Amino acid sequence: MTRKLLRPCDTKRGGSPRPLANRLLISDPGGTMVATLLLAFVAGTAGCGGAEQVQRGAPLPVPVAAATVELRTMPISFRAIGNVEAIETVAVKARIGGELLRVLFREGELVRRGDVLFVIDPRPYEAALAQAEAMLARDQALLGKAEADIGRYASLVGQDFVTKEQYDQVLADAAALKAAVAADQAAVVTARLNLEYCTILAPVTGRAGNLNAKVGNLIKANDDRAMVTINQIAPIKVSFSVPAQHLAAVLAHRRDGIVVIASLPADPAGPLTGELSFVDNAVDTSTSTILLKATFANAEERLWPGQFVDVTVVLGEESGRVVCPAPAVMTGQDGQHVFVIRDDRSVELRPVQVNRVDGPDAVIDRGLSAGETVVTDGQLRLVPGSVVDVKGAPGTYGRPS
Repeated sequence: MTRKLLRPCDTKRGGSPRPLANRLLISDPGGTMVATLLLAFVAGTAGCGGAEQVQRGAPLPVPVAAATVELRTMPISFRAIGNVEAIETVAVKARIGGELLRVLFREGELVRRGDVLFVIDPRPYEAALAQAEAMLARDQALLGKAEADIGRYASLVGQDFVTKEQYDQVLADAAALKAAVAADQAAVVTARLNLEYCTILAPVTGRAGNLNAKVGNLIKANDDRAMVTINQIAPIKVSFSVPAQHLAAVLAHRRDGIVVIASLPADPAGPLTGELSFVDNAVDTSTSTILLKATFANAEERLWPGQFVDVTVVLGEESGRVVCPAPAVMTGQDGQHVFVIRDDRSVELRPVQVNRVDGPDAVIDRGLSAGETVVTDGQLRLVPGSVVDVKGAPGTYGRPS
């Protein structure tokens, strides 16, 4: 019997391949050559696929995002998370008790030092003041008579018209009345102060908080709960802790003034600039950090007590530093490196030495030059020598489409 062996990629005249199993059965009804021909089919299929890839050409370029390495003046800075604090926080409480007659401000309103906030019913304290003044007047009159008696008894005791004991009693009565007058004067001062305390004034300029006392409430003297809390927010402070390793640099630049920048998340108005105003006198041994505070004018009241902000402490500037986007730098077993795009659109894996990362930028000490183009996104699909297709102009931070 004549057996015709066909290549696995052989096709019919119409262009579609013939089923291999049918052709094997026709060629070899006994099936003795099936195993051998299957092995030949696998090898032939691999050969045909390789030929098709050769006909298609080189692999497609890898889509990436890229940016241009720049030469810039970069700040010498470090970052931290800060908490906004009011410079002064005053819990307003009543010093005397009574019925609250008037509230002369609204919750959340800006109040100024000396403004009237509350008025407590003054009538009981007006009566107490009048009573104290009356007691003072009575004792002053008695003291005047006692002092006159001293003069009269002094002449009589010299003529033996009165005994020395009677004269001593007159002196003692006058001294007691003098002490009573002093006590009455103190009582008048106290009554007058209590009357003044019926009108509660703002002790600082700031924003009033939640109002805890309403008109008609019976106010207790020195109650645990404040009637209202006032926060001074212009100017305002931001406190933050930094590693103790930065302390030497902070102390070295403190004399010239250290700029502190506070950034609010999703704030279209941009960051605020303040100045370092406080360095704690000890390092926290449990965390090895030092507490710092910065003061901001906050004229527009964009900073609010209790907020968390991103803080950048700027110690100075360095000119002529090589800078690339921080996402371009990758870390491997042999250190840090970037993919540099050549003129022919192929990439080179190049080791770099990074001085520091400042937000979106990496300051490079060695490995890159200004004007070179580096891959910022899509590195996981690259190997040295890969051809890339840069999506968008270099310098954009968009992800490849």
